[in-house]
Amino acid sequence: MRKNDFKTNGIYLAYDHGMEHGPTDFNGNSVSPAYVIDIAKKAEVDAMVLLKGVARNHYKKGIGIPLIVKLNQKTSLYDGEAFSSQTCSVKEAISLGASAVGYTVYAGSKYEHIMLREFGGIEEEAHKYGLPVIMWSYPRGESVKDDQSPEVVAYAARVALEMGADVVKLKYPNDESKLKWVVESAGSTKVFLSGGKAVDDKTFESIVEKVIKAGFSGIAVGRNVWQSNDPIGRIKRIKEIIASS
Repeated sequence: MRKNDFKTNGIYLAYDHGMEHGPTDFNGNSVSPAYVIDIAKKAEVDAMVLLKGVARNHYKKGIGIPLIVKLNQKTSLYDGEAFSSQTCSVKEAISLGASAVGYTVYAGSKYEHIMLREFGGIEEEAHKYGLPVIMWSYPRGESVKDDQSPEVVAYAARVALEMGADVVKLKYPNDESKLKWVVESAGSTKVFLSGGKAVDDKTFESIVEKVIKAGFSGIAVGRNVWQSNDPIGRIKRIKEIIASS
């Protein structure tokens, strides 16, 4: 087991969108990995999330920002039951400089059994190497009618705990009064908010303040930073909210 000082609280800058979303989420600046990695460095985020291709070709191990390598992915070109298969091994992630690994589980999909099995193997191997494991826990499928209901988000949190995740990344529930219940459902697993689609500064900062006060450990944010006109300023404000809550 190797020494790892990876933080399971704070702010992670996510840039794993290019595979699933295609280039539609990017503007003239953010389409460049170098631009987003530079934001991470200048803003001193606690970690950044990349897929293996961008990690291999653009991330430098000496930049001082811990790397989370996402191990599974899918495209949005297939319009069927959600399924994201493993595309990178734990060993490959380590070779790329990863301090932690992540994996999406779509509980509720008819393919959930495959994703749960893959996650179980990743969790076991990663922990042998001393790497924290992050679950993107996003219930999805024909039987999931509202993936942001507090019951479904809390269930997503519990799935992460039961599967041995160190950190779980969750969507914002549509009933704010249940935020603490979501955190309690995750037990010892640290809860991070998924940043989601870009919104205005006031709305976004209000959401961050509410989840941190409810016990969330941090936020994993992408579009709400690198689509912003002032990405470094937005990260600074998020840090201030986390520090003061």
